Amino acid sequence: MSMTKNCEDKQLLGWREWIGFPDLGIPQVKAKVDTGARTSCLHAFLVETFERDGNPWVHFDMHPMQGNTDHVIRCEAPLLERRIIRDSGGHEEMRYVIATQVTIGDNLQRIEVTLTDRDNMKFRALLGRSAICGKYLVDCKRSYVQGKRKRKRKISRKSNHDK
Repeated sequence: MSMTKNCEDKQLLGWREWIGFPDLGIPQVKAKVDTGARTSCLHAFLVETFERDGNPWVHFDMHPMQGNTDHVIRCEAPLLERRIIRDSGGHEEMRYVIATQVTIGDNLQRIEVTLTDRDNMKFRALLGRSAICGKYLVDCKRSYVQGKRKRKRKISRKSNHDK
């Protein structure tokens, strides 16, 4: 199979994209597409485990927007495992791992995500190789190929005079 034929069935991503985590109640976060990371990760703090129906779960808070600590989303998900993750600097960290749905453009897929505090980072999420491999090609010169940030529309209210 030629390389051209193989590339035609893949969608394009920029080096950064808006993605969502509908199972977690996160409509959109800015994510860096990180082909150097095997697993995707999501910003999380106040992470705690608990049991539900005899199964391990995790709940956590997250700030969906960089630089805004006033807006907090409370999330919970079944816990898959704990895993040692090595960052680009070689530092190791034990992280909780969940499996959840992610939206990338119009696509919805289930991926594994590690949880870590990314308050000091520019992006609330990293989209790693295992989430994009075989489905996407990355154009490192482009951004937000899968769509711009969706802003909440204000509801216009007509006055009685407009009727």
